[in-house]
Amino acid sequence: MKTFTAFWNILKKDFKTYYLKPPNISWGIIFPLAWTGMFFIKSGNNIESVQSILPGVVALSILFGTTSLLSVTVTFEKKNRSFDRLLLAPIPLEVLMLAKTSGAIIFGIINSFVPIIMAAFFIDMSHVAWFVFIPAVILIAVVSTFLGLFIAVAVNEVFEAQTFSNFFRFPMIFLCGLFFPISSLPFFLKPISYLLPLTYGADMLHGAILGKNSISVGINIIVLLFFCTLLFFLSLRNVRKKWIL
Repeated sequence: MKTFTAFWNILKKDFKTYYLKPPNISWGIIFPLAWTGMFFIKSGNNIESVQSILPGVVALSILFGTTSLLSVTVTFEKKNRSFDRLLLAPIPLEVLMLAKTSGAIIFGIINSFVPIIMAAFFIDMSHVAWFVFIPAVILIAVVSTFLGLFIAVAVNEVFEAQTFSNFFRFPMIFLCGLFFPISSLPFFLKPISYLLPLTYGADMLHGAILGKNSISVGINIIVLLFFCTLLFFLSLRNVRKKWIL
């Protein structure tokens, strides 16, 4: 009960303190919303165009929302040394970091439904395989959040975290099969695509919305779970090495 109380209070404090900071509003809310609106306006009333870009837009909304939140939340805590006080709390470090990341995961899941709601005005959403879509959204939110955590614990300033995040985020737009298939990439880029976790989440979204996934759902889930575990424990390792003296 004490662990849950600590978890809840850390999560609640982050929502109140950090989630309306300017970097979160610009990169986590306005950018995905503008990106979605731009694509849908460009598609017009072309149903096939809206359907084809919807998986990529959903994935981008989650990616930018979650990584932006972690860049602000964790980096501010580290810079102000308020994270040091949290380390004194009688809870495991794993629980502490899960509390710091849960808000971003929730925010990413909520962000994913913004394009869906907007697309519902253009196309019929009854064909979507929700039993695949929902796990895809959750896994993308978790792996993107842990990617943001991995980046945030490696830097000291918010602008450094945002810049470093863009080093990963923008290549993913082109390498992860969001808007065009990986098969159309040059052969020397294809191996890189399969080293990026968003590739597998985007493939699940393509399967759920378009029925055109190139990798089985089971393999996608296993790979995403692997990336989630790897990024989380690498982040814990960096925290123990750099923040706990």
